[in-house]
Amino acid sequence: MEKGLTFEYDEHADVLYISVGAPKPAISEEVDEGIIFRRDPATRKLTGLTIIDFRTTFLKAPKRLPVTLQAS
Repeated sequence: MEKGLTFEYDEHADVLYISVGAPKPAISEEVDEGIIFRRDPATRKLTGLTIIDFRTTFLKAPKRLPVTLQAS
């Protein structure tokens, strides 16, 4: 089954949710202020990412941000 990225933005809360495939239950790990990795509890593989204060943070950021994603 092909897994794509799903994006959902909550404008009221200013939170961006990114999921690999359909969102599912996961354990959360804050890796930086406002950046939360969501991992499968059994395999520890990354299933998603949550960015709190998305617009507030990224509107102040440089226009190009290096981001590295590892696919499995």
